[in-house]
Amino acid sequence: MGKAGRIACIITPMALTIASLVCLLIVMIGQLGNNGKAPSTSLGRDLYFFKADTSNFTGNSQTILNKVEGASSKELKDFYQVGLWSYCEGERTDGVEKITYCSSSKTQFWFDPIEVWGLKNTTVQNVLRDDLQKGLNTYKKVAGWMNWAFIIATVLTAAEFVVGFFAIFSRWGSLVTTILSTASSIFAVAAAATATGVYGVLTGVFHTALEPSNIDTSMGNKMLQVMWVGVAFSIASGLFWTLSVCCCSGKSGSKKMAVEKTPYTYERVASPAFGQQGHQLQTAPAFKPSGHGQSGTAYEPYRGQV
Repeated sequence: MGKAGRIACIITPMALTIASLVCLLIVMIGQLGNNGKAPSTSLGRDLYFFKADTSNFTGNSQTILNKVEGASSKELKDFYQVGLWSYCEGERTDGVEKITYCSSSKTQFWFDPIEVWGLKNTTVQNVLRDDLQKGLNTYKKVAGWMNWAFIIATVLTAAEFVVGFFAIFSRWGSLVTTILSTASSIFAVAAAATATGVYGVLTGVFHTALEPSNIDTSMGNKMLQVMWVGVAFSIASGLFWTLSVCCCSGKSGSKKMAVEKTPYTYERVASPAFGQQGHQLQTAPAFKPSGHGQSGTAYEPYRGQV
């Protein structure tokens, strides 16, 4: 197949690896602000795992803040969006949402509505249901592992892309790249499954516990789509890297073989009836007896004398 075929065989998994890396990086920039300001890109503003719509919360006289003794008078924003490293809050004006603040990013980040909404150190546990507190406790424990899983998957995918260049020259490079791809896919699947499960449960718990207070919660479909598309790219790249180990050796399949004549090759001996034509074997001169009046040129070992 040659080097050109080997390169063509590597292009597909390399492209899939890049696509997976891009998706993972997009997931990471969701709700990632800059010094408290809103994300600079539309993707950063629109991508989130979890959203709480509290726009109707402050207008209800029977809100949690009115029921809880010693609760903070902190005014709630219209919405809160949760990303991987931080959350953002904002206001809605004439149906248009605008992010006004984003928290600082943390590796072990998890969204705590009790603290963010100013209900800390109050008797809020007597008002909110136990299911909400249990859900928050589970979310806090799992959030750290989930964040690190995304980090490891991204680092391994980047390493997979770099090492993938060595796969152009040998199958050993493909083997090492396949190992990295398998590891990155495992962490990507684990991170995506954890995020989907945790935020799915959290959304359900929030909806059940806070629906009487007119707080609507939902998951971010765009974030889920980007995340799982990245996982699909990661798995597909691993499959193609595996194929590059078994196939596409990069060596030319056509080799010229020189046929050497053996010393015992049969050759036709010319027939005396048709003369000395064609290929002939070299033979010694025939013995001719010498007689009177003849001067033979052949070898005569016993020539008689007259």
